[in-house]
Amino acid sequence: MNSRIAHELKEDEEEEEESVNPTEVRMSQIVMACDCTHRLELSVGQLLKWMDSTACLSAERHAGSPCVTASMDDILFEHTISVGQVVNIRAKVNRAFNTSMEVGIQVNCEDLFSDCHWRVCHAYATFVTQRTKTGQKVTLRPIVPNTQKEQVEYSLAAERRRVRMLHDDIIKELLSIGSVQQADSSAVDSVVAAEKTKVESIELVLPPHANHQVNTFGGQIMAWMVNVATIAASRLCKAHPILQTIDMFTFRGPSQVGDRLVLRAIVNNAFKNSMEVGVRAEAYQEEGLNRHINSAFMTFEVLDASGKPCTLPQVRPEPLEGERRFQEAIARKKIRLDRKYIISCKQSEVPLSVPWDPRNQVYLSYNNVSALKMLAANNNWRLSTEKNKVRLYTLEQKSTLSFRVEAEVEIPAYRAFSLLAELSNRTSWDTHYKQCELIHRVDDDDFIYRVVTPSVHQGVAGSPTSSSEGEGILQDFILLTSTRKPCGSGDPYVVALRSVSLVSHPPLEGCNRGEVLCAGFTILEAKNMSLITYYNQASPEVLPYISTDIAGLSSSFYHTFCSCSQYLTRNRLQHALEEQADNDEPIGGNKTLSGLSEALHSTQL
Repeated sequence: MNSRIAHELKEDEEEEEESVNPTEVRMSQIVMACDCTHRLELSVGQLLKWMDSTACLSAERHAGSPCVTASMDDILFEHTISVGQVVNIRAKVNRAFNTSMEVGIQVNCEDLFSDCHWRVCHAYATFVTQRTKTGQKVTLRPIVPNTQKEQVEYSLAAERRRVRMLHDDIIKELLSIGSVQQADSSAVDSVVAAEKTKVESIELVLPPHANHQVNTFGGQIMAWMVNVATIAASRLCKAHPILQTIDMFTFRGPSQVGDRLVLRAIVNNAFKNSMEVGVRAEAYQEEGLNRHINSAFMTFEVLDASGKPCTLPQVRPEPLEGERRFQEAIARKKIRLDRKYIISCKQSEVPLSVPWDPRNQVYLSYNNVSALKMLAANNNWRLSTEKNKVRLYTLEQKSTLSFRVEAEVEIPAYRAFSLLAELSNRTSWDTHYKQCELIHRVDDDDFIYRVVTPSVHQGVAGSPTSSSEGEGILQDFILLTSTRKPCGSGDPYVVALRSVSLVSHPPLEGCNRGEVLCAGFTILEAKNMSLITYYNQASPEVLPYISTDIAGLSSSFYHTFCSCSQYLTRNRLQHALEEQADNDEPIGGNKTLSGLSEALHSTQL
């Protein structure tokens, strides 16, 4: 067993022992032969049933009312589970929204004879509450995170929710911009008509298949879908395939005892070493039209005797609808690769600047915001120095040094957010921003800027603690700026920055190209005050240039932050004056705008 995974599992268990989450539900199952495939390995369908049951119990424990599965995010199965081993499933509610909640599910395996433990998969499921007997919605109470890990999951749940809502649009956009191309058939020896892989099966929903609400268990439906998908994949490869991943899917409607569930599967496309199988589930009663219950896309592989993936035959799609499914399968593979590279990439890995592409913008934006939130949630920050309530903290982690500067400013959070989110305004208060131009407006929340700053030999790019004395070589950056408003009470406003690379924008003449790993602002509301916090994650070679601040021998961070505070306060008052002028009402008695401006320039935090 991988010792790193064992260490991580031990750390997780120790953290959980310290704080018991009231929504947490644990299930342990020993794998019997009746739960297994012909290989005596646990059926993925059976595992999904156990996962869904555990997650549902967690959701209902928090809601205090019946809940149903609304969707399940992508699942990557890292290891198989053999007969006689024990499956340990842990589920807890990460965050509750209005009538829905995200439940995190962790699946580990245990070998009783060797005392080894390893991860199998993790997943995020969304559950919704059922209406009361009077037809009223059940409003969920908020989750209160107790540990650092829970705080991170709570914060990132809002970002994952955003990605879920955009998932279908991502597929449509990939297809519309013509990025999907026909696979190369020259590398394969055979082509199989897709219609030869078709599978159709009908299941009668009986009481053992239903939950305590007499609705068909979501996990049971998923298990049936895995069954027909496996048969379809087997018809293509003439072997026993292994399910590797299940793409994000959404339940479109309920199914009840007495329903006939029609399950159809077909291989949509085959790549060199993997194939995508599409499955559709519909329900009907004795009379009436079929109701669409769910659709899912599953990726299978075939392994040889040495455990290496085999080359698969290519698929010849059916006309019309088959061609559409064929192209969409390529788009989904593109999304999986982007997501694996961007979201799973460790923050300390290089290259820091991920290539910008409209096809990966959602995941880059997610990674940008989640990296800043995870940095902010760390509880190992140490106060280095403080001056007039402006505080400088540091955080040392392996090969990176991070710092944060924070203070309260007398300005509403929404106004501070709108001012700091406009990165081009930073040149007016931060002397380290020589130039800043907007080069691409991605959408309402994401923007790409080119920023020119002094070189690292003069200061830390993008940092409020750098020094700009002297001329020297400049640095330019291509920065993705991702802005987020609070998803709920207690959430901060976020302005996250990270480097991306654009082929159309090489380094400016006379500039070195710099990179920002993770930086940005969080803004928390506190009555009419705002807690403004700036973060920057820097590499160790930058340490000499900010060490005087950290040691308390310099206060450049303080002066820059004062400039930021004055900028925010000045614009807040000017904004208020403009609003009052529109209403023909005086502000502050006989004070004039020039008098207010002079007072602002003399203000120190």
